[in-house]
Amino acid sequence: MSDEILTGTAPEELQDLNEVMAIRRGKLDELKAGGQNPFEITVFNKRDIESIIGNFEALEGKDVSVAGRMMSRRDMGKANFIDVRDESAKIQAYVRVNDIGEESFAAFKKWDIGDIIGVEGFVFRTRRGEISVHAKKITLLSKSLRPLPEKFHGLRDTDLRYRQRYLDLIVNPEARAVFEKRSAIITEIRQFMSERGFLEVETPVLHSNAGGAAARPFVTHHNALNIDLYLRIALELHLKRLIVGGFERVYEIGRVFRNEGMDTRHNPEFTMLELYQAYTDYNGMMDIAEELFRRAAHKICGTGRIAFEGRELDLDKPFERLPMKDAVKRFTGVDFDALHTLEEARAAADANHVKYEKHHLKGDILNLFFEEFCEEKIIQPTFIMNHPVEISPLAKKCPDNPEYTERFELFIIGREYANAFSELNDPVDQRERFVRQAELKAAGDAEANDIDEDFISALEYGMPPTGGMGIGVDRLVMLLTNSVSIRDVLLFPTMKPIL
Repeated sequence: MSDEILTGTAPEELQDLNEVMAIRRGKLDELKAGGQNPFEITVFNKRDIESIIGNFEALEGKDVSVAGRMMSRRDMGKANFIDVRDESAKIQAYVRVNDIGEESFAAFKKWDIGDIIGVEGFVFRTRRGEISVHAKKITLLSKSLRPLPEKFHGLRDTDLRYRQRYLDLIVNPEARAVFEKRSAIITEIRQFMSERGFLEVETPVLHSNAGGAAARPFVTHHNALNIDLYLRIALELHLKRLIVGGFERVYEIGRVFRNEGMDTRHNPEFTMLELYQAYTDYNGMMDIAEELFRRAAHKICGTGRIAFEGRELDLDKPFERLPMKDAVKRFTGVDFDALHTLEEARAAADANHVKYEKHHLKGDILNLFFEEFCEEKIIQPTFIMNHPVEISPLAKKCPDNPEYTERFELFIIGREYANAFSELNDPVDQRERFVRQAELKAAGDAEANDIDEDFISALEYGMPPTGGMGIGVDRLVMLLTNSVSIRDVLLFPTMKPIL
């Protein structure tokens, strides 16, 4: 008895890929010459395999039809056991010459691992207790011209997995599980937002002005208008226009694009959830973020206590709320409340070997301290609050200390998961901050914002007090599936072309 799993026929392991493909192509040509082109079949009435396994007691002895990819074959001469996998599960089929006829069986023996097949027969349990289908009829529904990866090693080359995700999904069930969970997370987000009265909307991907975040945009050209446009770097400014227009709770789940580097946490295009609610502030956004993360964890993991990269995280415990300057003081001992001038802040940076640029102000230097000494030390869910005004051009100033803003970022295990503000709704202040951003851009800061005159005009009509937040959906999926790279949760991550 031979045991062929994920290999086609055993000799394929020793053959050159081109030779294997030529053999399989020859089999296809032979089928077509005999008037049996598998690609002409359009419909096969199948039942999900998972439902058969789950209802075995009711279905035992009854006829069913299953279809999927043939993943293995155990050849015993005039009878074969094969494994068939569809979207839901895998099931064994027993194919015997006496049941399907000599001609059909002879044709079946030429089929390859990876072929898409249909099996019609009755449900039974083998002597070993495995739920199976006893075939009465089998049909070749699609021919596989390339062999699947070798049976014991599977698809382990991570670069190949990302480039050929379709192959990864075929041979790595754990990859499929991640993307099923991703879909469930996004469904749960939508349910969560709907329950709170938020309206889901869609806003433009092409912007005439790249704004809403500190990021380098992708630039494209619109031929008919003969103007340059930008792929959006954030959803923010259009959503806040809708708040001005009278919608009091809006959100969008959409792709954003940033022309920046790639690593385990960054991809040039990624998915953001942005939401805006009138008549609340960043404290209201903290409540939403905490509840959403906790609910998603329970939905996907069954608990708020989850493991990520070998560490245990507790999302059931109230998230800590920590001002940025207090975090810096906690982890470095440097008290920015005691630094009253830019020169004192620069001296503190020099003493702690923190590199800064000539245009950086005191608030910028505080943020550099936080990035250098604090981020990676924050393990349990923590809201880092009250960012300096210099790095928060769209957030309201703290009334009791205008050097800081009503802004927070949610950090878990050293990574940012959310960014939120009490939204700046003063058009005069907003213009001043846009002007500052424009000056930075003119000085060479490619991530600084331009002045968005239309957005300022919208604010001049009046925007109510508003809380707003952006959440990185991909990072949330990484957290809840214990995935170490963003590429593990993107079906088709950006890859450098193979030349």
